[in-house]
Amino acid sequence: MVAPFRGQAQEPGKNEALLFAYFKGNGDGLHLAASTDGLNWSPLKNDSLFLKPQVSQDKLLRDPCIIKGPDNLFHMVWTVSWNAKGIGYANSLDLIHWSEQQYIPVMEHEAGARNSWAPEITYDKKQKVYLIYWATTITGLYPETQSKEENSYNHRMYYTTTADFKKFSPTKLLYEPGFNVIDATIVPNQSQYLMFLKDETREPPQKNIRIATSKNLVGPYMAAGPPITGKYWAEGPTALKLGINWIVYFDKYTEGKMGAVTSPDLKKWTDISGKINFPAGVRHGTVFKVTRQELEKLK
Repeated sequence: MVAPFRGQAQEPGKNEALLFAYFKGNGDGLHLAASTDGLNWSPLKNDSLFLKPQVSQDKLLRDPCIIKGPDNLFHMVWTVSWNAKGIGYANSLDLIHWSEQQYIPVMEHEAGARNSWAPEITYDKKQKVYLIYWATTITGLYPETQSKEENSYNHRMYYTTTADFKKFSPTKLLYEPGFNVIDATIVPNQSQYLMFLKDETREPPQKNIRIATSKNLVGPYMAAGPPITGKYWAEGPTALKLGINWIVYFDKYTEGKMGAVTSPDLKKWTDISGKINFPAGVRHGTVFKVTRQELEKLK
């Protein structure tokens, strides 16, 4: 259920600020925007690049996902190409100076894999490893949801784990919801995990954001719930809790702008797309918290 917005967004803590990592165009590189209220976002360094992509044949940086690990490093993964079987990775202490970029061949072992889209990272505190997950179409799998539209893509979510970004566990299936799914992002919530995902079904069109839950980070995840977004096409969800409210940002990619919904209970969702202000040209990205001191160094 999506209701009209009549309230105010919650602000982060006194020593906290919000950052949004994003790309522009077809994948020019890493941009950052900052906010202190979750609604109004300002580009940093005049919207110039914080990292220019160097890995893969296409050298793209799309769909950046950044988290801060227990090692105090910012870890980032991204889409390197429309059709590569791997993803990009780099880390940084300050979001300014970055490690050497790394190509992680997450699907190179799979002959029928067509792509590796929109990777994300979630840290598993129990296992002390990072879960890296992304969407891939493997030719011939899941024919019951196959469509000839949109290049016949038919994605499912896959994952690997790592403790050090040097050694990686064998790739496994993370989520098969019974439909074409991309852009999953997982956030812990008390004793469970919330997977915000895009239902990529083309016939008939869905193109909305839904939620699946699990008691374990690697699943099994329950059936996805009803759409939390409205009657428009949305992708690239990124979520966090501000005060008592959850807020989910997403890319209204057919309209060339960002959207957002908010909820106090993960059940009744309020559309606040008309209340948010992002820099022009922002595409699929991730929101994360930093200290005010960390933000000041980025200006």
